[in-house]
Amino acid sequence: MNRKKFIKQSLGALGAFTIIPRHVLGGNGYTAPSDQLTKAIIGVGAMGRGHMNYPGSRLVAVCDVDSDHLDRALSLAGSGVRGFSDYREVLEQKDVDIVHIVTPPHWHGIMAVDAANAGKDIWLEKPMTRTIGEGQKVVDAVRRNGSIFRLNTWFRFQSNFYGMATTVEPIKKLVENGVFGWPLKVTVNNSTGFDWKFDWSGRTNLKPQWIPESLDYNMWLGPAPYKPYNEHRVHATFRGYWDYDGGGLGDMGQHYLDPVQYVLDKDHTSPVSIVADAPQQDPDAATTWRRIEMTYKDGSKLVLDGEDRDKDAAFIEGPKGKLYRGFRSDIPNIRELAASLPDPKPQLTDFSEAVKTRRKFALNEENGHRSCNLVNLGIIAVRLGRELEFDPDTQRFVGDEAANRMINQPMRSPWHI
Repeated sequence: MNRKKFIKQSLGALGAFTIIPRHVLGGNGYTAPSDQLTKAIIGVGAMGRGHMNYPGSRLVAVCDVDSDHLDRALSLAGSGVRGFSDYREVLEQKDVDIVHIVTPPHWHGIMAVDAANAGKDIWLEKPMTRTIGEGQKVVDAVRRNGSIFRLNTWFRFQSNFYGMATTVEPIKKLVENGVFGWPLKVTVNNSTGFDWKFDWSGRTNLKPQWIPESLDYNMWLGPAPYKPYNEHRVHATFRGYWDYDGGGLGDMGQHYLDPVQYVLDKDHTSPVSIVADAPQQDPDAATTWRRIEMTYKDGSKLVLDGEDRDKDAAFIEGPKGKLYRGFRSDIPNIRELAASLPDPKPQLTDFSEAVKTRRKFALNEENGHRSCNLVNLGIIAVRLGRELEFDPDTQRFVGDEAANRMINQPMRSPWHI
């Protein structure tokens, strides 16, 4: 029996009032309910430094390939926090329970799999992975090792959902109880409250520059193809390049689309058709696109309107009614109706509790992978410039080998999953 199966069965057999000390159980990655969780952050640029404190945990290590970022994080963290430049050294630390990965997305898959294999629990930034294949490997590794996983986009369970002036829960209740009918069309554009951030586009005229002494650029690239250094490729502006992210779609897509996947009850499936209307894409720099339409097997449709073409669109439209920005509807007393409906199935939204009790977090490796698929399906359709047919069960494109080659993209040696 492996360690985490033993822990799970022990907790069930001994009951909630039994405390099992860490030194008795042994191993890294598990914390008894009486202990304070420990964490390490990999990637301490501005985003990583913003996550140095969260309830129920104690920071013990930080890691970055830029020594300036690392020194700044260590000065903020105070005494007792260790610094590393290679994430693999972090994973060797036996006192680290949780690894928070705050790197560019081209590192997410490798680091999450390595963390799971090292017995760590994982808090991963969005998008979950840069490719569909990497997402599948993360799901497999988390399952195999019994890790607890959290994806860091939270709109399916807290905070007002962009232009809707409400959390997602009342929207989920309305859809779940058939108020708008079925199938539904969901439109994500400026008019319904979302900004696709096309200012995250890359540049096509980059000139080689000297690499700063503080940056290990070869390690920053890692599995990505080698390209000459330019400051616009790294740190805050990496999002504009296909090798590392996917422009505004990669940056904001999972924030916007994960709650839609949840509302439509599609957490275990994917669209079967993806149609993109976009200008021809540069092979290096992610730029703009006009429209992406995704259709599920049951006819439900997701429209990503990059041009804000549908200025009068409802956020949700069905045969029985519509829901607009600001939680307005053509159905009378929509807020009162939502309040009267049964609540959705409860979700575990406290990550510390999920780690201590070994229960799945609300947004985990499985549903997170499926909502990240929406981002990566859209990116593939935009880059190839044609309609794609996708099999949600095999997670392969039907009759399109060029698209299938983008599911598992090659990595620069020696990196691999």
